[in-house]
Amino acid sequence: MTSTDDVTESKILLAEYDCLKEEQKTRIGFRDNLLYFTLAAATAVVAVTVQSGQSRLLLSVPAICLVLGWTYLVNDEKISAIGCYVRDQLGPRLGELASAHGTVFGWEVYHRNVASRTMRKRLQTVVDLFTYLALPMVCTTAFWCSPTVQPLLVLTSLVQTLALAVLGWQFLLRAER
Repeated sequence: MTSTDDVTESKILLAEYDCLKEEQKTRIGFRDNLLYFTLAAATAVVAVTVQSGQSRLLLSVPAICLVLGWTYLVNDEKISAIGCYVRDQLGPRLGELASAHGTVFGWEVYHRNVASRTMRKRLQTVVDLFTYLALPMVCTTAFWCSPTVQPLLVLTSLVQTLALAVLGWQFLLRAER
């Protein structure tokens, strides 16, 4: 058993940092795998649709992209929030306790200021929009052009299209961060 003298605010903050970085690492892996899983699921649906000739199956691609796209965004938001918290709250508190003369956890600031970051963020937004917006819209358009379009499924596809537009807007809003 340890004494309470061993527990200091800086140790607590460092433990919090370790936990947050572990969560961030896990979320990054999960988020990145969502992209691959989305592409694999959409490819599988398109393959089954082509083999079966049932164009209505294409409407499952927007549903898949909506669910996985929102999950991607939520994880991305948490990843960014952890970085922001470490930069703006945790680092300065720990720096003050340690009487540090420079930035604590400098990587959290440094990697955001590299010259290629803006271009990388823009390219990632293009990839995200292609995966979670353009791909399902291609499937929706293919469904609309099929000879077996049914009114209820058209209504479903219009609702999905609206939801995809909102998802795309959310990706664009978060692209600036």
